[in-house]
Amino acid sequence: MEPALEIKRLENLYKYQILDTPPDGEFEEITSLAAKIFDVPIAIISLVDTDRIWFKSSFGIDIEETSRDPGLCSSAILSDDIYIVEDARVDARTLSNPLVAGLMGLQFYAAAPLRSRDGFNLGTCCIIDKHPRKLNVKESSMLKQLARIVMYQIELRLQARLMFRDLQKQITKQ
Repeated sequence: MEPALEIKRLENLYKYQILDTPPDGEFEEITSLAAKIFDVPIAIISLVDTDRIWFKSSFGIDIEETSRDPGLCSSAILSDDIYIVEDARVDARTLSNPLVAGLMGLQFYAAAPLRSRDGFNLGTCCIIDKHPRKLNVKESSMLKQLARIVMYQIELRLQARLMFRDLQKQITKQ
């Protein structure tokens, strides 16, 4: 991504003030549901920051963030469609990824971008398996729908925060 566009993407991400916020039950429900729908051990709602991928919610993995490079979510936000790695052991994009070669043994990854109203991909709703697999059209559609639900929740929180700020301004003027 060109540097000027990445700066705008990051500015868009920061306006939501969601990075490093505490766990949230609604997002936890979404990752839990994603793991059940797709029968995978890991589901994550990620946000791609300057040098890290921060997990707003994760199911099946006990880490809060990972390095942006060589993060799969960093690659996934470059596409407006589903980003799929069906078999990481033979996919040139993932052969050197520590999540594939290391203890985790990631073999399958699919992510739908979290696209803001302003048109920026802020992160992903992703699912991970330790076995190679394919994602059919219906499953791709469901993963995209979950990503849209996540973004609706993020947008809703922003709107509520802005409304509260405006209300506080009105009260202090009186």
